[in-house]
Amino acid sequence: MSIPIDDLPDIPADLIDEIKAFLRLDHDEDDPAIAEMAGSASLLCESFTRQLLVARMAQDMLPVKNVWQKLSRLPVQAIDLVESVAADGLTQELSSDDYIVDIDSDGQGWIRLQTAVSVSRVRVSYAAGLVADWEEVPTMLRQGIVRMTGYFYANRDSNDVHQLPHAVSALWRPYRRMRMG
Repeated sequence: MSIPIDDLPDIPADLIDEIKAFLRLDHDEDDPAIAEMAGSASLLCESFTRQLLVARMAQDMLPVKNVWQKLSRLPVQAIDLVESVAADGLTQELSSDDYIVDIDSDGQGWIRLQTAVSVSRVRVSYAAGLVADWEEVPTMLRQGIVRMTGYFYANRDSNDVHQLPHAVSALWRPYRRMRMG
């Protein structure tokens, strides 16, 4: 189970301006709504690509096993903390001798317990994300967010929003991480 620690970083003013230019809006009245829609579009992008856009902290709760286990968020930048979690919720940091971590060339994070731990779960805290801040988000992903936000704005009173616009999915698809069974 993955638990987000840090929420999506605030949508920067320049991205809101880019969205307003796309929508041909010349007023600031809808800026708060546009920022919310851009946040939703960004989270949709993360869901579609199966990658966090802007780096932030995440946590995974994993069963205690002496096998390699994958972390759920991608791409992993650093694995910061591994803690045992008792049934009553109390945590204790594990020694680095108790586990091995690895981040492979695809940004997948892995952990393997080395010693017996007397609890049934461990919590792994780690940093994941494609880029450090919004300005570094790849152009195709950013353009998809702009277009998706425009779509949300244009259809804000409709109940018929059921699928991604084709242009948006075409922009995001090259960044999509596939899951193998």
